[in-house]
Amino acid sequence: MLGTMAIVLCIAKPQRRDNRSVTRFLIVEDHPLFREALESAICVANPEAEILQATSIETALDVLSSTHQVDLILLDLSMPGTTGLSGLIQLRNSFPKSPIIVVSGYENPHIIGSVLSLGVAGYIPKSTSKRELADSIKQVLRGSIYLSDHIRNSTRTQQPRSDVRELLQRIRDLTPQQLRVLEMLRVGLQNKQIAYQLKICETTVKVHVSEILRKLKVLSRSNAIIEVSKIDFVNLAGESADKNQYPANRISDRYPDKYASGLSG
Repeated sequence: MLGTMAIVLCIAKPQRRDNRSVTRFLIVEDHPLFREALESAICVANPEAEILQATSIETALDVLSSTHQVDLILLDLSMPGTTGLSGLIQLRNSFPKSPIIVVSGYENPHIIGSVLSLGVAGYIPKSTSKRELADSIKQVLRGSIYLSDHIRNSTRTQQPRSDVRELLQRIRDLTPQQLRVLEMLRVGLQNKQIAYQLKICETTVKVHVSEILRKLKVLSRSNAIIEVSKIDFVNLAGESADKNQYPANRISDRYPDKYASGLSG
């Protein structure tokens, strides 16, 4: 999935009065309204920040690979070209030392519990005020894990189901390239098409597919696709959830003004 990258400075030319480097953030969000709102919150938290932006997971991975240091990543949980938590898992697997705050329109405690099990530094609903988001950024930069009281109370008894927890661990054992191949399998690409997209030979794709099947403990590509579907938001939300709340498009995309206004105030 192609995306774009941009660099923003909170002030035109940061002037430091000490020898510390400028704090660098990466916003991974494809919706321009939300990017702007997150950018504003970062500038409240750190007026001298440098802000990198990516509109896809692939672009985010490229930015992180080519950038010396990113102090904090703000990630929209659901990005184009990803399934459920797969985008988050790709970032965590590729850059495990980079702290991530998930900023999402999903507030289901089962989904949040699954996200927290992946070791994120915070989870912020998109309805959160700009001031609270700025405070959460400051806390995470100081080394804390941030959860609002509402999120902490709702997820206290909602740990991921044992089968989901085991599946997430198996998926985390995949390499970044294997995760990319798995996403392409999910959308129905054949080995030749995957090889073309990733600029590798078809034999290498076959090796990756074999390793994916072994690590996921399944026997076929179809079984692998069924397994990865279990980290879709509908399945993570649990049987009692209203499935209409979790369409193919993000709920935040259906009501962008509502969520962006939360971050702007």
